Amino acid sequence: MQADTLITGATVITMDGARRVIRDGAVAFAGDTIVAVGKSADLAAIDAREVIDGRRFVLTPGFINCHVHVTETLIRGFIPEALPFDEELGEWVIPLYKSHDAAEQAVSAKLAIAAMLRSGTTTFLEAGTVIAFDEVMAAIEDTGVRARNGRWTEDRAWAPSADAEALTRDALAALTQDLERYPQDGRRIAAWPNLIGHMTATDALWQGVTALAKRTGTGISAHMSPVAGDSEWYLANTGKRPVEHLADLGVLGPHLNLVHMVHIDAREAELVAASGTHVTHCPGASIRCGYGVGKHGLFPEMARAGVNIALGTDGADNHDMMRVITLMAALFKDARQDRSLFPAHEVLEMATVNGAKVLGMADVIGSIEVGKKADIVAHDTRRPEWQPVNNAVDQLVWSADGRGVHSVWVDGVRVVADFACTTIDEDALYDEGQAMADAVLARSGLPLMSEWPIL
Repeated sequence: MQADTLITGATVITMDGARRVIRDGAVAFAGDTIVAVGKSADLAAIDAREVIDGRRFVLTPGFINCHVHVTETLIRGFIPEALPFDEELGEWVIPLYKSHDAAEQAVSAKLAIAAMLRSGTTTFLEAGTVIAFDEVMAAIEDTGVRARNGRWTEDRAWAPSADAEALTRDALAALTQDLERYPQDGRRIAAWPNLIGHMTATDALWQGVTALAKRTGTGISAHMSPVAGDSEWYLANTGKRPVEHLADLGVLGPHLNLVHMVHIDAREAELVAASGTHVTHCPGASIRCGYGVGKHGLFPEMARAGVNIALGTDGADNHDMMRVITLMAALFKDARQDRSLFPAHEVLEMATVNGAKVLGMADVIGSIEVGKKADIVAHDTRRPEWQPVNNAVDQLVWSADGRGVHSVWVDGVRVVADFACTTIDEDALYDEGQAMADAVLARSGLPLMSEWPIL
């Protein structure tokens, strides 16, 4: 057998059907595809153009971030912590976000992608909040990451004078055009018809986007119920809670990924489970924003009911999925005082194989198996947080973080090597990003609020 790359001597966390962890393991890939996985001795006869000594590495599949706002990065650290949810979104996040020009959105996306690649994320699902869609798609393409991207889409006519039918028609037309220009059909980068969610989409848009997703074989991702406001609005305007209303519309199903889902009740959890709808939890955002997930979240109940739960990093604060999996492993142990909830191996599934299911790509990514894409992360164990290596799965979740990611391959291409991106000029990007952030914040007129003097 011939291969382009053979990594030998590593500990391989395969995430395959048997969940094998192979010590002194080897992985070979040719082009964009894994061609062999096993013990190093069993793969020794492979004729590889490049052979990598992996004895210092733990290999995992690339992490899959199922909810990230890639064009929020320029406002990182600027939003005051203690704002109420509606004020934070309405007076800070959204105005700042919409004030970016196309170049600023593209650079913001590259900064987010650099952070993701450097910490082992090889695939992401954008939150559906990109405004300069074509420019951001071009920026994503150059980085080598795998992505499903969605534009900012909502259609509810809040102003009495607005043409409601035109808003819905224009939203569907834009999404249809995106899918025609950036189809999936095996491509690394593609469009998805995502919605902002909450209460911003009309019933007609929900049903139209669902038909579009089913016709094109894509999916839909939408925010829902991080706080009680979504439920209150739906109860007041439809007489049903959000998920109950979506069920009545016929839009639940395995094509749909609902994000946050903190303030739902038992009936809504049942509807999600029965329909095969996916749920993405962003534990870091939930804790930081005080959503009350420990008190209200029904994630253990959804997991027991068979709901496919994936993970996301959400906004600008953090793009390291390894920090997210640690939070997920800890959160409900404490909230329920039950140390059996969400053990390390289960949260690692959420960050890999479960994410692949959300994207409809379970046969392509999410595990290190023959025939799947060569999306692989090499974690360097010659670091104090890793040593000694006893149980690689537990230590990956509880001891390590993204700073230990040495190398990353996407489609067999090494996009991170020796702790640095190979497809991104990081120094130039950081300089450009800082200059653009200064410009965006200056234009906003909003103050930099700090408890301590910044001189």
